[in-house]
Amino acid sequence: MNVKINILAQKSSSKEMTPSQGALAIGIERDAEVQGIGMGILSDGTPYLNQRGLAALCGVQNAHVGTISSQWFDAEQKPRIVAVKSILSKSGVTVAAPHIEVSHKGVVHYCYPADVCLAILEYYAFDAGANISASARDNFRRLAGSKLRDLIYSQLGYDPSGKAADRFKKWHERLALNYQSAPKGYFHVFNEAHTIFYELIVAGANIDERFVVDISIGQHWSRFWDENGLSETYDVRRKYPHRYPEDHPQAKSNPQESWCYPISALGEFRRWLQEDYLEGGKFKNYLSGKVSAGTLAPSFAELAIEALTPKGISGPL
Repeated sequence: MNVKINILAQKSSSKEMTPSQGALAIGIERDAEVQGIGMGILSDGTPYLNQRGLAALCGVQNAHVGTISSQWFDAEQKPRIVAVKSILSKSGVTVAAPHIEVSHKGVVHYCYPADVCLAILEYYAFDAGANISASARDNFRRLAGSKLRDLIYSQLGYDPSGKAADRFKKWHERLALNYQSAPKGYFHVFNEAHTIFYELIVAGANIDERFVVDISIGQHWSRFWDENGLSETYDVRRKYPHRYPEDHPQAKSNPQESWCYPISALGEFRRWLQEDYLEGGKFKNYLSGKVSAGTLAPSFAELAIEALTPKGISGPL
């Protein structure tokens, strides 16, 4: 099984998991399966992978991970259990058990917290002898530290800081100013780019006056419109007044004159947006510029790209 995630890692702070996490009151707040990897978030905010998802990342059979759980409390500890417990101890993590059993929608789920997942992943990457997995090694290097946790949070749209609403504030302010600004029978790029804005915010981008992706989209689409003579096919485009919030430097010249396009061309625009802008490399180049400028983390750029292209998490995951 060759499962690989292309996400850079960063150092994680230590965390203690107490036996109370296994209490019956705990539940699953969110869960999903992404490219065959089952993941979720417990009601106390703990990110986890299910048994099959963890086995897939490690490049081993599901039963191998299950054996770690079943042998965890044996009086005579097997070498793999000793190794995993040692890895957890060195990371400053204490667990009552490797997984937490949670009943959810009538089914018992075996939830392996992210820190436990990384310890087992590290074992199969470097310490499993003849069972060492190249897939586990590659995934560990990309997901060590906090990146597995970040991946789960991002894929499920969960903000552990509770400040998710603040991240959407700047975008919502622009929406409020411009959602009805184009004349009847026309559309404008800003409103049609809502999915891209959303995925960027969920991935961790700080959408503010420095991060105006619709300008990039609009410039490329305008060039495509002219080069292909689309005014002859769909009618001429028009200018409309676009406004920025007062705390944006662009607001000094409000209202901005921006192009809006005949609604009959909307299907063509959406095809171009997906095939040319997102999948054709223009979006990746835009994000690369933000990474170079230090306004977006490389791992978040990868998440945004992967979320907006058919491949999903990279892959297979």
